[in-house]
Amino acid sequence: MTEPSARRWHNHWVHFLAFGFGSGAAPKAPGTFGTLAAIPVFLLLAYLPLWAYLMVVVLTFALGVYLCGQASKDMGVHDHGGIVWDEFVGFWITMIALPVHWAWVIAGFVLFRFFDIIKPWPIGWLDKRVHGGLGIMIDDVIAGIFALAILQVVYQVFFS
Repeated sequence: MTEPSARRWHNHWVHFLAFGFGSGAAPKAPGTFGTLAAIPVFLLLAYLPLWAYLMVVVLTFALGVYLCGQASKDMGVHDHGGIVWDEFVGFWITMIALPVHWAWVIAGFVLFRFFDIIKPWPIGWLDKRVHGGLGIMIDDVIAGIFALAILQVVYQVFFS
């Protein structure tokens, strides 16, 4: 069975956000395009104090559980490829407390996409067993945490 076209799902605010402001409607690699679309938002968020940045991440995660679950339900497909709000939040987790510099953004992008695509344990395990909006979000959250851990070690060892 093929997934419903992402182009049909842009006319409701839940779908618009779940599809990453439309970035998830990309015909190829919507997760990659979703992560790319998360970068400009990160560049704005990065100037918040750390406590506010973390608050935004927690709130957008909670919102994402709803958005992704509702969009998935509306489309009748669990984790439609075009639902990319989870990529937004996963990337923002990856970038917690890192310098705002193109090299860190690229490294964060590459590492986050690597873990999101490869899905090492427990990411793949969670992806198969947790359903609904939480299931859509949780694998990207863990992928973001893995990427964050690596970037923070590199930053602390080589740049602090």
